[in-house]
Amino acid sequence: MTLTEQQPLGSPFSTATTCEDVMADQDLSGRTAVVTGGYSGLGLETTRALTAAGARVIVPARRPGLARAALKEMSHCEVIPTDLADLGSVRTAAAHIRDRLDRLDLLMAVAGVMATPERRVGPGWEGQLTTNHFGHFTLVSELYPLLAAADGARVVANSSAGHTLTGIRWHDPHFHTGYDKWLAYGQAKTANSLFAVHLDTLGRGDGVRAFALHPGKIITGLQREMTLQAQIDRGWLDGHGNVVGDGFKTPSQGAATGLWAATSPLLDGRGGLYLEDCDVARVSAPGTPMDDGGVRAYAVAPEAAARLWDLSLAATGATPITR
Repeated sequence: MTLTEQQPLGSPFSTATTCEDVMADQDLSGRTAVVTGGYSGLGLETTRALTAAGARVIVPARRPGLARAALKEMSHCEVIPTDLADLGSVRTAAAHIRDRLDRLDLLMAVAGVMATPERRVGPGWEGQLTTNHFGHFTLVSELYPLLAAADGARVVANSSAGHTLTGIRWHDPHFHTGYDKWLAYGQAKTANSLFAVHLDTLGRGDGVRAFALHPGKIITGLQREMTLQAQIDRGWLDGHGNVVGDGFKTPSQGAATGLWAATSPLLDGRGGLYLEDCDVARVSAPGTPMDDGGVRAYAVAPEAAARLWDLSLAATGATPITR
């Protein structure tokens, strides 16, 4: 991927596109997908759309009881207990999936946390980077043989416009010198984008392509760590919890870009790209407002992506992907 490829393709879809619009002509019979967090918010919309198109969906879930209740009406759907902040749990889930499948067509990394209080996990790692990035990094690495065995697998990672808050803090990625919940979120979302860039570099020879995306502004369970007053102060909600902020999408509109990334023929032969509003995003200039859209160059830089991959591999001990 080069920055010249990071520009819109002229997709027929837009910011108003819904899951139903994207999946209208899709037949995924015989395909298998893994959707992290696929039982609430955007993940639930994604699971619903994939199963409706005929796909078998496996949902790694931190709250398996809640997940099974949410998905009980959907056929061809299985829940596997998984805590992305616990790499032992991730490896156990991946082993279970490997035992059950001979190939994996789609992996949708939808689960995530946002602006959480400071939490230390594992050997003192910052919690948002661990859950949003290290957990997915390990899951994909352990399932990579199944992706390589498929015919044109795709991996889709939910990033965010929040990546514009900061690049990777190479000097202190775990905030040992002072915690800022929004910078921690921004770094994790930059990590999601860079993950897709280097995974695509490693995987394209096996037909495995990867994309990252900004789903748009949506009120879902992602905001559960924020008080109602904090969301009112940001202009997102009114005092009754109703969405009043400009430019907010419905959950179906928010999940549409991920489903487009997973299925669109416009993306055949492409990868390592950052997407928004069901199209490839343009590169945004430093200092431009987050809500203006686009992706910062540092979030799709191949050199930074390779450096983060090496850091993540050393930290997690995940199985290396070899070209």
